Amino acid sequence: MAFSAEIITWYNRHKRDLPWRQTTDPYVIWLSEVILQQTRVVQGLPYFHRFLSHYPDVIAFASAPEEEILLHWQGLGYYSRARNMHHAAKAVVSTYGGVFPNRYDELVKLKGIGEYTAAAIASFSANEAKAVLDGNVFRVLARYFGIDDPINSSRGKKLFSELANDLLDRTHPGLYNQAIMEFGAIQCKPGSPNCNDCVLRLDCRALKEKRVNQLPVKIKGKASRNRYFNYFVVRKDNQILMNKREKGDIWENLYELPLVETPQQVDLRELSMAAEVLDAFGANADLRLIAGPVKHVLSHQNLFAQFVAVDRPEPFENKKINWNYVFIKDLGTLAKPKLIYSFLKEYMIK
Repeated sequence: MAFSAEIITWYNRHKRDLPWRQTTDPYVIWLSEVILQQTRVVQGLPYFHRFLSHYPDVIAFASAPEEEILLHWQGLGYYSRARNMHHAAKAVVSTYGGVFPNRYDELVKLKGIGEYTAAAIASFSANEAKAVLDGNVFRVLARYFGIDDPINSSRGKKLFSELANDLLDRTHPGLYNQAIMEFGAIQCKPGSPNCNDCVLRLDCRALKEKRVNQLPVKIKGKASRNRYFNYFVVRKDNQILMNKREKGDIWENLYELPLVETPQQVDLRELSMAAEVLDAFGANADLRLIAGPVKHVLSHQNLFAQFVAVDRPEPFENKKINWNYVFIKDLGTLAKPKLIYSFLKEYMIK
């Protein structure tokens, strides 16, 4: 049996029952595809249902305030995806009258929709013959055909793109794309793939050559830089001090605790002597370590965060500091980075 037919036969027997597979609505498929980028299905499902419940169509999505979108996105990370979705939804309303496009050439023009996402939406919603290439597909093709070219090199991208298009079932492109993506997700997994019970095992080059764990090849990107965040917990009665992040850095427009960033990890004694800390809280403030340092990994950045309680701070209302007290009961209405959300949930919100 040919590769494509084998993959489709496997899929029809083993596919997961997922809600976005029950529709050809490009808006619903778009929601699922963007939410599931860099997110496991089990984690993404509640977000998918939440967004579809709050925003049943693209017009509702486009009409929502950005802060509301970010709040519903909280915990998924990569907040630029949510902002791009909001931008794309507005473009669909203004350009297409609120009718979400289902053709590749129109989809790829929308912000946040790259070649892979456009191919997925177009093939799943309109059966357009566009091959998808995501991490799962790269892995299946690299292993089955024994391809050493790095998947993120110019040569590799061209090679895999041509191969994916050659293998595409032109009669059932949507079905085939779903099948090969699913095959990579639950059969040909990154670690510990189930090779002994694989329909492709007899012709798999990587299995024959004992290179399953070596493929696909990927060129390492530039090293991540380390940043050291010192967060301060300042409470006044039933309120807590919060800060809204500005543009030009990570977590734009999200809420966090007051922050002082230092060039390296510092202890409480060093931190209490830092000019920014003295200016904000005064020389008589007492600092107590609550948690950390906690490592939080972002794209190209490693954050090392420690959380410090501040007792007896000087009043700072007249200082040039953009921090404000928020009622603790209202913290749930503020969109926060996962690092802050997790800390508050464990230590503050009981």
